[in-house]
Amino acid sequence: MQFLIIDAHAHLWLQQDTVVDGYKIKTLENGKSLFMGEVRQMLPPFIVDGRNTAEILLSNMDYGQVSAAVVTQEYIDGLQNEYLWKVQLKYPDRFLCCGMIDVRVDGYLERAKQLIEKGFKAIKLPANRFLLSDRRIYLTSDIMMQVFRLMEKNKIILSIDLADGITQVGEMHEIIREFPKLKIAIGHFGMVTRPNWQKQIKLALNQNVMIESGGITWLFNTEFYPFHGAVLAIKEAASWVGMDKLMWGSDYPRTITAITYRMSYDFIIKSKLLSEEEKSLFLGRNAEKFYGFKDLIRLPYIKNMSE
Repeated sequence: MQFLIIDAHAHLWLQQDTVVDGYKIKTLENGKSLFMGEVRQMLPPFIVDGRNTAEILLSNMDYGQVSAAVVTQEYIDGLQNEYLWKVQLKYPDRFLCCGMIDVRVDGYLERAKQLIEKGFKAIKLPANRFLLSDRRIYLTSDIMMQVFRLMEKNKIILSIDLADGITQVGEMHEIIREFPKLKIAIGHFGMVTRPNWQKQIKLALNQNVMIESGGITWLFNTEFYPFHGAVLAIKEAASWVGMDKLMWGSDYPRTITAITYRMSYDFIIKSKLLSEEEKSLFLGRNAEKFYGFKDLIRLPYIKNMSE
């Protein structure tokens, strides 16, 4: 393995027990969860207790030769700040954990201050969940802009997933203009299989904005491995903003109900459409620079019994 690999989009939780837009989400057994009115396979079935822990991810990372991971959050998993701070302290060289504020509840500016004071270096906003059935939470509201001002002042990275297409792109342009030093990572590769995904990607034409590909194998799931369409989309995005603006992310663990963790990146390594330099930038070097990872470990390849 000649590439340094960093996962820019992974998830951890001890238990799901939350409500999103009136729908219950709760851990069941054998990797299943009650999810918005139906039972879904949220985790691989061998995670029988539903605990999606750092140690399980680390085992996958070591096997997959992934040096480090950015642990992001999502409302569908519930706030995991307490657990993720313990993970950050226990494995500081392997993880950069994002805190998360719940903007659906009053007082989130104060909670952002508390997360920053605690020591979180990044804050996650699942803005795709801001379009509620009874109201819309705007990224450019007065309180949200105060949050971004606080983050820029304290050099906190914003990890954000946007709603499909252009829905929130205008708001993002306003945020980028107002806070040009705020480092922003936009997830899910701009919701690449949805109309007008290009508009999200082109936000990375701004200096401190990056795009990460967490969920790209989910978005191309109907095509499935080796995700030729995903590779073409990465090439297309690079033609607009440059390969130095794009980062690999797995969206672990939900994506590995269909594929293995290694498969979530090795389709990039095996592709003949990308140069070795492009693969190196996308798989790790861009994330290393953007997130400020230091002294990353290099992991050996372990042969499978089937080899």
